[in-house]
Amino acid sequence: MDENRLNKLQQSFGIIGESEKIKEIIETIDQVAAADITVLIAGESGTGKELIADAIHKQSRRKHQPFVKVNCGAIPAGILESELFGHVKGSFTGAIEDRKGYFETANNGTIFLDEIGEMPMETQVKLLRVLESGEFLPVGGSHGKKVDVRIIAASNKDLAEEIEREKFRKDLYYRLKTITITAPALRHHSEDIPLLIEHFALDFANRNNIPFKGFSPSAIHLMENYRWPGNIRELKNFVESMIVLEKGEVINSARVARRLGVEKRPVSSNLPVRVSKSVDQAERELILQQVLLMRRDIADIKDALSGKSAGVLLDLPPKTRELQKIIAPPIRDEETIESEPEPEAVQDYTVNPNKLGEVSLAEVERELIEKTLKKFHHKKRQTANALKISERTLYRKIKEYGL
Repeated sequence: MDENRLNKLQQSFGIIGESEKIKEIIETIDQVAAADITVLIAGESGTGKELIADAIHKQSRRKHQPFVKVNCGAIPAGILESELFGHVKGSFTGAIEDRKGYFETANNGTIFLDEIGEMPMETQVKLLRVLESGEFLPVGGSHGKKVDVRIIAASNKDLAEEIEREKFRKDLYYRLKTITITAPALRHHSEDIPLLIEHFALDFANRNNIPFKGFSPSAIHLMENYRWPGNIRELKNFVESMIVLEKGEVINSARVARRLGVEKRPVSSNLPVRVSKSVDQAERELILQQVLLMRRDIADIKDALSGKSAGVLLDLPPKTRELQKIIAPPIRDEETIESEPEPEAVQDYTVNPNKLGEVSLAEVERELIEKTLKKFHHKKRQTANALKISERTLYRKIKEYGL
């Protein structure tokens, strides 16, 4: 798939990640969405199965029709059949009128049956009938009803094992798994964790107007190496809780380790990138390393400006000047000049709460590349060497940023 199309689809789906596993999911969604075919989404709890189902519906020809979500594990077994297929008046105690079920509500659209492995065997029989003939019988009813519904199912259980345990029907399993998409556990695409942290943190801090100075690089490294048994859902909840509990503070590795209940391990400063990461992720981190060096340079600029008027700014590019204002704001004459933090402390700050979201990482990265290109008179090889990235990545970034 064309990379630009893939990026646009990923953005519209709201699926975060740059790993190969995530890109494969985006491509599969694009391939299967248009066809009226049943899809089974497998994966552990918290891996984003509902987000995948939502993306399939949005990309399908039914996108303007209802999208009904049903958590089969959250509905008591005794009333699940009535919830799915509806009931007629007097069919059981409390049935004071006819009631439509989820399938009838979803007619012409899509129904998402989450945790289908929790569905009772007798209800599975009725679901199989809907899959085969598009027909169902309301509870207590004598006349069948026809529906045109696309079914997307999901399970955190291994349905093949459930068949062996006689907890799931084999014929239903094979009808559901026409197309199977596996949502990977977070520990299997840990290179996406920094992007997920950034997304969850900025979104939560902005929505709740909470001061947030960011996670330190060592804290992010620690979170990358944690197993996250609850997957993306657990990571999201953890990030949000840390922002609330450590309001206005840089969230360092010691705080993260304490909250996670893990031992903080020292990280060698001689290795800026973990060798187990992909080439693209390694190149991205090398660019981030250059950005951190820019921040140190700006700290030096602050030292140089400490005795001057607030109106003095060096002849820097616009975005660098803006970054200077964020990390090293001009000092007013009447302010008392306090001692500066150590360079490591400056590097620890990843986001300034007062300017949250004003300058994005992409903008800083774009300016860094643009400035380096000008320095070497647009000679790509020299520019790539200076940025410590491959020429292939440089060409991709030039195209991406329209340089």
